[in-house]
Amino acid sequence: MTAFGFDLARPIGLLAGNGSLPGEIARAVHARGGRVRIVAIDKNVDKDLAAFDLTHVGLGQIERILTTFRSAGCRELVIVGGVSRPDISRLKLDFGVIRHLPDVLRVLYSGGDDGVLRAVVRFFEAKGFQVVSPSEIAPELVVGAGPLTAVAPSVAETQDILLGSSVVKALGVYDIGQAVIVSDGKLIAIEAAEGTDRMLARVALMRGRSDGTRVAKGVLVKRPKPSQEMRVDLPAIGPATVTRAAEAGLAGISVLAGMTLAAQRDELTARAVAVGVFVYGFTEGDPPPRVPGPSEWADAIAQALGRYAPSQSQLADVRRGAAALGSLAGLAHAGAAVVNRGYVLGLDPAGDVGELIERSVRFKQWGEGRLRRRMGVLVLGEKRQVDLGTIAQARALELAGVGLMETAQATTDEALVRAANDARLFLIRLTPSVRLARGEAGA
Repeated sequence: MTAFGFDLARPIGLLAGNGSLPGEIARAVHARGGRVRIVAIDKNVDKDLAAFDLTHVGLGQIERILTTFRSAGCRELVIVGGVSRPDISRLKLDFGVIRHLPDVLRVLYSGGDDGVLRAVVRFFEAKGFQVVSPSEIAPELVVGAGPLTAVAPSVAETQDILLGSSVVKALGVYDIGQAVIVSDGKLIAIEAAEGTDRMLARVALMRGRSDGTRVAKGVLVKRPKPSQEMRVDLPAIGPATVTRAAEAGLAGISVLAGMTLAAQRDELTARAVAVGVFVYGFTEGDPPPRVPGPSEWADAIAQALGRYAPSQSQLADVRRGAAALGSLAGLAHAGAAVVNRGYVLGLDPAGDVGELIERSVRFKQWGEGRLRRRMGVLVLGEKRQVDLGTIAQARALELAGVGLMETAQATTDEALVRAANDARLFLIRLTPSVRLARGEAGA
């Protein structure tokens, strides 16, 4: 017997993280007469999974994961649910880590989330499994076009949705998050390493939690990034997303139709109606005009302003942050970014730099242990002011240095340079070579 191209005579393997989606997918398979073999790699896995053929493992027990699926006769494998980035010094490893060490290292050091997830897919496919998207197994979970509730976005909110979609697409090449918040044509927040829930909580704190008396404004826009590994990283929303959007004072949530999963759809819809938040599946439209910009920062020339100079990898991080900020030209105001080992940990269009640094350095990358110090760089967008407080925050939170995109103040402020020297931070100014050729460099 087959369904959606899969042979239901053999079980489908389900590598499950936290959240409700693993259970919903398992129930969808059973509803079609199929079976699942679940390996749970998160302690907080949905308790409903206990009704299925379930094995709990640690993230480092690779051999046990492979053996469990092979013994059950699984060929197709679904990977779904959240997993926190591990501290590799605390992982409980089995013999499979040693046996597959080159593959494991390739996964851990593949860069940001996109690179890691693509490497995970390649790993399991090399071991004989076919990794399939949750949308293929349970298409009823996919959000379609149009409103999920009776309320649809207004004309102005539709423009905010298109702007948000454009921002995610522009930043996607830098492996920055799947979601942004836009209000009245202004970019309010960008998801990076923190994830959608923490971004919403941050906006709720910034605005003051909604008590129901203020007019809700703004839209959470969520869509896949370009070149995203859709088999294991489909965007998803659930009832908690609706609650947090309401707490942040937003009017609605909009996701790309056909490319997003809705967890606990009935509860999601009921909660959206109860709190007055629309949920809408948008389709690709004509994005607002934008000014191209990232390419001129990819090889920008660096001028050392203080005693210390960045390493080649740190300079690459500064250029990556500058390129990401440059890609927002025409879409948002000058911002700031924190980058570590090629991964943009945080990016803010115009918020508090100290808060950006603090929340960014909390997130370890894949493959990063506890004892590493002086990790990450701060990049400030064009015309963004830098002061002694910024240097002090970068030092206190153990960044390696600060890069400035055409920020002229730093070239004349001796106190700023002294502070960077005293903090043993590099301080550099970036100027695109094309601007130097045109004689447009700042004084």
